[in-house]
Amino acid sequence: MAEAVRFPSSRGPELAGVLETPEGEARGWGLVIHGFTLGKDSPAAFRIARGLAAEGIGMLRYDCLGLGDSDGEWGDGSFTVKVDDTVRAAQFLADRGTPPELLIGHSWGGAAAIVAAQQLPSVRAVVTIGAPSDPAGVERHYDSVADRVVEEGTAPWLIGGRKLTLKRDFVEDVRGSELITQVRTLDRPLLVMHSPTDATVDVDNASAIFRAAEHPRSFISLEGSDHFLTAEGQAERAARIISAWADPYL
Repeated sequence: MAEAVRFPSSRGPELAGVLETPEGEARGWGLVIHGFTLGKDSPAAFRIARGLAAEGIGMLRYDCLGLGDSDGEWGDGSFTVKVDDTVRAAQFLADRGTPPELLIGHSWGGAAAIVAAQQLPSVRAVVTIGAPSDPAGVERHYDSVADRVVEEGTAPWLIGGRKLTLKRDFVEDVRGSELITQVRTLDRPLLVMHSPTDATVDVDNASAIFRAAEHPRSFISLEGSDHFLTAEGQAERAARIISAWADPYL
């Protein structure tokens, strides 16, 4: 069963989410954090959340600031804001009596999940899917306007047919982000999932995250999948694997 919800972001505007509730008693609860400019209804976020709910794990998927059905401007976000809003989403679940035990992050959301988990005592396990080992790597997507943004404060940026406003604080925050040290201090079981043929985030990123992680750590190769898990059955397969892997921690 899907239920639309809203909760305040760390910046103030409300974020829109969907609770995917199991038909029977839930054996645990978790969050799905979407990628860079994607959203709660992107194939990875939607299908994994729905698949885990079918496996008895209640999930919240939500749109980050200025994306999808959420309020605010995307340019007022950043990597730090994405982490802070993950904490807000977890607090929303805790306030309704279902604190998240599982954090799942796709792409840039995987990096955010690793950092946010360390601020959330209820989280017992973390999963990354196609995550970058350096969040600053996303600058390659907007490098043509980055210098203008730093100099002038803002600049329009076109991606996927959408026009977003890139802001100086966003660019500078992303440039200052660091992940590998956070992986070393995660102190949670970590499942790293990545396709060896990922053309958006190279699988070497998964190797760097896996090498930095302490045990217990696991790696699953998503053979045949693209970065966005759009190939038929791939997101559902990932959900089944996550369900089995996470079982001891729920």
